[in-house]
This record gives sequence, structure tokens and C-alpha cells, in this order.
Amino acid sequence: MSIKYLVTGASGQLGAKAIDALLARVPASDIGALVRRPEAAAPLEAKGVTVRIASYDDEAALEAAFAGVERLLLVSSSEVGKRAAQHGNVIKAAKAAGVGFVAYTSILRADTSPLTVLPPEHKATEDALAASGLSYVLLRNGWYTENYAMGAKGAVENGGMIGTIGEGRVSSASRDDYAEAAAIVLTGDLPASGAVYELAGDDSYTLPEFAAALTELSGKEVTYTNLPAAEYKAALTGFGLPEPVADMLADSETGASQGGLQSDDKTLSTLLGRPTTPWKETLKAAL
Repeated sequence: MSIKYLVTGASGQLGAKAIDALLARVPASDIGALVRRPEAAAPLEAKGVTVRIASYDDEAALEAAFAGVERLLLVSSSEVGKRAAQHGNVIKAAKAAGVGFVAYTSILRADTSPLTVLPPEHKATEDALAASGLSYVLLRNGWYTENYAMGAKGAVENGGMIGTIGEGRVSSASRDDYAEAAAIVLTGDLPASGAVYELAGDDSYTLPEFAAALTELSGKEVTYTNLPAAEYKAALTGFGLPEPVADMLADSETGASQGGLQSDDKTLSTLLGRPTTPWKETLKAAL
């Protein structure tokens, strides 16, 4: 059975939103969703999309799942440290299955970013796509506003938030924005293979400004405390985060203090044909 558009990681936070963004643009019969667990299929099938099952670790299952797929949205794996190998499996399977086009969700300025944990695996994936012979584009997503908004309630309850970003600015956008952009690229006239979209929010903020917005929205004072990177990482592990996640977050904020999460590029809002979702709006919804 042929499928015009297929989204990997379709039960995840970004993938699920990409499915919804596609449903707003094309018939459900044109859409496929790839999930790794059979129990994740039902909610997607209820939306009328075709569900296929395969893990990023199983190249043979991926190749079978990609049969008849014209255009693929490769949503990056959530398993930091395993991504390059997993994405390599997806790329080889897509090539073997005859997929016509791949859009990959990379990271902002993957080739020049001062972040050191996240970009290398994304760059390795970009290089694998370039070497594959597949037609592809890179959707270099900036930070999701939800990365900070998800901790908003706790920050209000505790009266404070911590970080190691200093006065670094974050040009974030909502997951909905990035998902809609992916759907627009996937369903539109295909750009030249290798095209790069640097995607980020129209507006930026510092974490002190973020804390001030929390104070304004909640009516309770929320302060921001800047910590050395090692202390911040230790605090995160103390809160129960796995060490690799704590390391990634500390590194991301260290890179952000050097401009790694800020961008004045308006490619995202240009693609959307509207301004990106204001970060305070996402924050208000989270509260």
C-alpha cells in the first residue's frame, strides 16, 4: 500500500503534532504514522491515518514500514547518544525502500553551534543524508518554548528557577509551530535537495525575563538563580534526572550563554505565513 506522507516517531511530542498538522492540510488516507510500540497505534488509527510499526533500531522492520512511502518526515530520536546509529538505520531503510524525499528535524545551526552534546549526532545524520543519494532537506529546529514552560508550575510553587545560561537569549517557538512548518515543507513543492531551513522563534528572552514573566502571569514572585554549569548539572541530577539528560541540559544552557539558542532568522515565520507563537502565550497556557 502506498503512502504519500509518513511521519516517524508519530506518538511522540513533535511527531504527534506533525500528524495533526498534516491532517489539517491533506486527507488522512495520504498520511502514515510510524510508531515503535503496537499499543501506540490506536489513537493514530482513530484519526484515520495508516500506522506502521518499527523501531529505529530495526533496519529490516523500517524498510518494510517504508514500502510505498513517497515523502518521509524523520523526527529525530529521543535517545541521546544513540541517535546517529538509529537515524542511520532509518536513512538506509528509506534508501532501500525507494522513499522519494526525506525531511529531517535537526538542530539550529548544527554545523556551527556552540552546544557540544546535541549537535554532533544531528550533524552526523545530516552527513549521512548527504551521502545517501536521497533527496532531502534539513529542518534545523531551534529550542521549543515547552522545554522551559513545562517547568513553569514548579517554578511558581517554589518561587524560583535555576539555570546556567547567564544573560544568553533563547529564540524559541512552540512545538505546534515547528510541526506546522514540517507539514508545510513535506506537502509543498519540494525544494532543492540539501536545502537547509534554520528555524527559530521571532522573539527571544533571557531566563531572568522568563522568571519575570512567570511573576507577572502567576502573581507570585519567581526569581532566577544562575549557577556554574557543574552545580546546575548536580542540581538536576539531585532532582532525579538521569545524568545524560542533566548533562545535555547543562551543556545546552552553556551553549545558549554563547548565543547557541538565539537567532534573528525569520525563516520559520516566513514558512508559516504568520508570526511564531509568542513565548508568553505558551507560558500562560502551561500555567
